[in-house]
Amino acid sequence: MADLIIRGGRVLTLDGAIIDNGVVVVDNGLITFVGKNTNEKADKVIDAKGCAVMPGLVNAHTHLPMTLFRGFADNLHYDEWTKKIQSAEMKLTPSDVRAGAYLGVLEMIKTGTTAFADMYIHMDEVANVVEETGMRASLGYGMIEGLNEDSDTKLKNRAEFSRKWNHTANGRITTMYAPHSAASCSKEFLERVKELAARDNSRIHIHVLETEDELKLMKKRYGMCSINLLNSIGFLGQDVLAAHCVWLSDDDIGILKNKKVNVVHCPSSNMALGVGIAPVPKMLGKGINVALGTDGAASGESLDMWKEIRAASLLHKLKETQVLPASKVLEMATINGARALGINAGVLKVGCLADIIIVDLRKPQFTSPNLVSALVNGASGCDVKTTIVDGKILMEDRRVKLDEDKIIENAIDTILKIESNN
Repeated sequence: MADLIIRGGRVLTLDGAIIDNGVVVVDNGLITFVGKNTNEKADKVIDAKGCAVMPGLVNAHTHLPMTLFRGFADNLHYDEWTKKIQSAEMKLTPSDVRAGAYLGVLEMIKTGTTAFADMYIHMDEVANVVEETGMRASLGYGMIEGLNEDSDTKLKNRAEFSRKWNHTANGRITTMYAPHSAASCSKEFLERVKELAARDNSRIHIHVLETEDELKLMKKRYGMCSINLLNSIGFLGQDVLAAHCVWLSDDDIGILKNKKVNVVHCPSSNMALGVGIAPVPKMLGKGINVALGTDGAASGESLDMWKEIRAASLLHKLKETQVLPASKVLEMATINGARALGINAGVLKVGCLADIIIVDLRKPQFTSPNLVSALVNGASGCDVKTTIVDGKILMEDRRVKLDEDKIIENAIDTILKIESNN
């Protein structure tokens, strides 16, 4: 007997099929059947009639506890925004980070994200929240060289975090090394990070060329941009998650392609901070794996990946309406994100992780002959009815398995404290 059967919905596999009145069977955290009919029995059966059954969304770049800074530094230039945010972050306690992480996980569960890549401080608290809530995440303890700790201590502590949490929580938690950027870490420091990641068989999560200022700084400091610097020290590879990648040349794109680097596009944050538009169509055209991320809620304002999907879909059509069809954007938020995190998810097929969401289609905006287009252009997090991670139901019929009121109350108290201290 299986653990769970979902039947009666429109099964959007993201593996080339839409199965009307389909069936998905889950056992021991894995998908064991996808099709029209099965004789399998299960402990739990979900009737998905009138709904889409699809892979959960993957948020491939965020700073989860920054939910505490939503609206805190709006309408500022990137440099001013950074100074204000970093000044407040220096005062955060582990309990503050825990409150923000809980709020972020709650928002993700309610909007259909089943896995995310995170980079922040006090990351043991974030890991504890992920473990307690049933989410899936790849976690990196952020590193800015020269801030708070000397380099040796910083690297030692980050290595301890990586080894402590990697492949824990039944495999739902993996770890990445997370140097903030090539502009905030020396070449020697980045070389040491690469060595540690290779030793521990871990991935690396880093911001790359988010701003034009970074491009100018790197050319002044090294005579080359961040991509060329990272490439020159053997840093780039298929184990690297490069967030933003806005200020790229064609040669940079060629390097990313050749090194099989995973790129994360964060359109809402990039627009909000006025840093530019990443050349996503060019990267996709070269075969680069481009995923989607919200960035932190202090810039992108929301962790609702459906908003990010729509932003990406429309933004690049400003220049060319033929680019980024709905199917490609949905792949960026599912298959590509899972590939970037190194997890066997993002599609509904036998043997894949049972990270699944159910979207209520009984709404006017989904009245369309094109299901994928309707989802990309019309869905929001509020349309997600059920969220399943690792075969476990985290939300059913919009009811989460967490104490939602307590999480929000704790976050409000923490936000008020932050405002009074700043």
